[in-house]
Amino acid sequence: MPIGIPFTKATACGNDFLIVDGAHVGDKRGELTRRLCDRHDGVGADGVEWLYPAQDADVHAVLVNADGSEAEISGNGTRCVAAHEFRRTGKSTMKIRTGAGIKTCKLIRHLGLEYEFEIGMGEPQPGDPFKIKLAFSWVTGIPVSMGNPHFVVFVDDFVPGWQAEAAEIAKHHDFKHGTNVEFVRVKDKSNIEIRIFERGVGETQSSGTGSSAAAVAAISSARVESPVTVAAPGGKQTVKWFGDVTLIGPARIVCTGEFFL
Repeated sequence: MPIGIPFTKATACGNDFLIVDGAHVGDKRGELTRRLCDRHDGVGADGVEWLYPAQDADVHAVLVNADGSEAEISGNGTRCVAAHEFRRTGKSTMKIRTGAGIKTCKLIRHLGLEYEFEIGMGEPQPGDPFKIKLAFSWVTGIPVSMGNPHFVVFVDDFVPGWQAEAAEIAKHHDFKHGTNVEFVRVKDKSNIEIRIFERGVGETQSSGTGSSAAAVAAISSARVESPVTVAAPGGKQTVKWFGDVTLIGPARIVCTGEFFL
């Protein structure tokens, strides 16, 4: 008989994740994540949130990207975990341990399998703008740490083929462990639009930490003022930055099932 691994699939603004009990994986987390996330021979997702017990939180979530590489945190993935845990336990406030520390998620709206959460993302670390040399151009961006690395580039528009430039930035030697990349277009003092290229995944429809980093970079460079509405292809999120960052956005349970080994 084939072995079945139960999973829940959830999405946050088009950024999709599988949520799986870590007891099913053993020491092959990267390999199994690649199989699960394959959009032809697997379930399909941007990553897997592997769940483990935690002594200092409601649950410990370990994020593994679709390529099998481990990441510190996903804001969207953490909201998906919160939706899964609310459905399982009914708790409207929960602490989730991530690779970037414990994040508190508060349920502010619930209708069926659709949820909206407010997450305390912690204190960001924006840096000074700097320029890097690519194969055919130079690009200037603002580094921001949200517990994971980001490089935020402001643009007048999103030109065709931006993904190739973002991929080159993401693997640039100036970033020891690689970086997530956000291209940002400022619409007005309260609204920005972004495109996202994530380490270990590629282009994504949305990103919670990416939205946070883009907003922080825009606020710190006096392009916008908090709070900021961040529009990505998958949907909108709200970022507030007053010391710590607060991220507000949706999550939706898509389905549950079994993946057969």
